[in-house]
Amino acid sequence: MRAAKWIWICLTVLTLGQVCGAAEDGSSIDDRLAELEREIAEIKQASAPTSGQTASSDSKKKGLFSSVDVKLYGYLKTDVSRDSSRTTNGNYVLWVDSEATRRNDAESNLTAGESRLGLDFSGPSSETLKTSAKLEFDFFGAPADENKAKIQMRHAYMKLDWPEAQLSFLAGQTWDVISPLNPSTLNYSVLWVGGNIGYRRPQVRLTKELSVTDQVKLKLDGALTRTIGNEDLTGSETGEDAGVPTVQGRLGATFPFFGPKPTTIGVSGHTGKEEYDLDATGRNTDIKSQSINLDITQPICKWITLKAELFSGKNLKSYLGGISQGINTATRRPIDSEGGWIAASLGPWGKWSSAVGFGVDNVDRDDVAAGGRTRNSCLFGNVRYDVNAHAQVGLELSRWETDYRGAGDADDMRVQASFIYKF
Repeated sequence: MRAAKWIWICLTVLTLGQVCGAAEDGSSIDDRLAELEREIAEIKQASAPTSGQTASSDSKKKGLFSSVDVKLYGYLKTDVSRDSSRTTNGNYVLWVDSEATRRNDAESNLTAGESRLGLDFSGPSSETLKTSAKLEFDFFGAPADENKAKIQMRHAYMKLDWPEAQLSFLAGQTWDVISPLNPSTLNYSVLWVGGNIGYRRPQVRLTKELSVTDQVKLKLDGALTRTIGNEDLTGSETGEDAGVPTVQGRLGATFPFFGPKPTTIGVSGHTGKEEYDLDATGRNTDIKSQSINLDITQPICKWITLKAELFSGKNLKSYLGGISQGINTATRRPIDSEGGWIAASLGPWGKWSSAVGFGVDNVDRDDVAAGGRTRNSCLFGNVRYDVNAHAQVGLELSRWETDYRGAGDADDMRVQASFIYKF
């Protein structure tokens, strides 16, 4: 549309110039106008869509940068924190380090690593098929100097939607199908290894939605995902060595129950295996990774929403369960764990909002060696204030407790302030 506007402006200027020139040289104004009309008709014909094109698809071209719609989004986030004990990894908490050797070793951190950038791509689309894609990353990549953070890919996928069939296909890296919820924390790790399992990994996914009634909806997700395993005795990656992907699935139902919005309940699970090499001759054993999970989203009233998840499984390290312990290398057996979390989002009240919650991850003590982590829990509460439509500040208090097999149980009180600019 912008290009067409400039074309008509130019043609108008030329028309006035030629009309004025005709008056000066004595030519017939009618003849000149007729000639200009013929030239305009030729331009229109030359710019008309060719065979196989449509005017709508041509008009959707967005210039030199992309032929599809692109939306930039993200935020810049600075976190300032103090912990009463040493934690892993410090910039955010996963668990409290053992106090068997260093008791109440306080630490402070300041980082902008969670700052996030993303691109949403949409189109080309038609009435029967919509195409889209996403690319998103933050700066909590591989370990680096604090002022030289490294990029970490979060999402990178394409998606095909068939609206009439309520069917979609996704290929790339994004969130796991299992345990899809996250609590609203300022701490980057959102209770990972503290009761909240599920992460991001490469996958191909098929989603089918069904409308049972006008108010009851079903959603079925199935995916083949990359098996991300552990390092075995020979240094090989056990997930890659397995030779087969992991299968994930979830069945969710949304229906009216009570409160201002519908309730959503989902049951999910995964099954996969890793090939653990025992020596360089090729002797190996298969170690399974499995889980069964429940997720619930329940709006209580217009300013309270309750979310919760429960899980039970084994060898869940790559899913951020088992307090980041998957296989006992001494016994070469998977580590069993179970847990969950519950959290309430409160507000907003004007420019204020908050959240409170609790999570716990329990590991079978008999499955870990001496010094292994057996229980990890967190109780948190936060408050956020919107300075304006883009700037936000927040404060979060959390108490962490990590138990070990043997001596070394630890606890931590964390105070974290966050400064966020959204765009």
